[in-house]
Amino acid sequence: MTDSCTAAPSTAPSRDSVALFAANAGAYAAFRPTYPSVLFDWLAQRCAQRERALDIGCGNGQAARALRMHFDEVIGCDASVEQLSSGEDWQGVRRLAADAEQIPVADGSLDLVVVAQALHWFATPIFFEEIRRALRPEGFFCAWCYSLLSVTPAIDELIGTLHGDTLRGCWPEGRRSVDAGYRDIEVPFARLTAPAFALETRWNLAQLVGYLRTWSAVAKYRQLHASDPVDALLAELSSRWGAPATTRTIRWPLHLIAGYPHRCATG
Repeated sequence: MTDSCTAAPSTAPSRDSVALFAANAGAYAAFRPTYPSVLFDWLAQRCAQRERALDIGCGNGQAARALRMHFDEVIGCDASVEQLSSGEDWQGVRRLAADAEQIPVADGSLDLVVVAQALHWFATPIFFEEIRRALRPEGFFCAWCYSLLSVTPAIDELIGTLHGDTLRGCWPEGRRSVDAGYRDIEVPFARLTAPAFALETRWNLAQLVGYLRTWSAVAKYRQLHASDPVDALLAELSSRWGAPATTRTIRWPLHLIAGYPHRCATG
């Protein structure tokens, strides 16, 4: 099958990719699912101290806001100023516009670093060395991602076709790591086995459609074809969903990379 879009050449976020997320900042804030509170309880329990936490690639601050319940100071860092300006509640979060490989924090000043749905953009040796520099000796690191949602088999089939066929080649190269559940990312420290976390929410049809339109590949497709690929499946999606106001459980399993960067992979 011929790709309908041109894939990005590397895992590093290009200027075009950053621009796509910036243009979609408001939609991200409105339609992205919420991470479970038990995830942040687990993260806090892994930390010897709870003075300072950093959320890299923080987007609209969803993970950063959740960390406020557990840490004295929370910092949100993102390459997109537009993302840092989106969302409604940044109180208690210090925002920094910066590259993930050059974080403007002091050596050994962090107790926790998290990366929510963004590690595939910058999972480089330079990044992991930067994390090691910024973390305290017992500092903890955790990155997580989620890929395709699950609703019902009939609806999942439609969304799978959109993701894998219609948008083939529109996804940035790093998306492969997300679809692989980050199993392809190697880290220079011992990985800790994490519990099985998942995102769950109840959405109506309009909320699901709004979420699908936040996909970076949908934005890329619109740029190239001047049409919305989500519109093409709306009739069939509506038929399989039922009454638009009906709410259904939406579920995304989380895939985690977690550990202590100052502890080597063999130790």
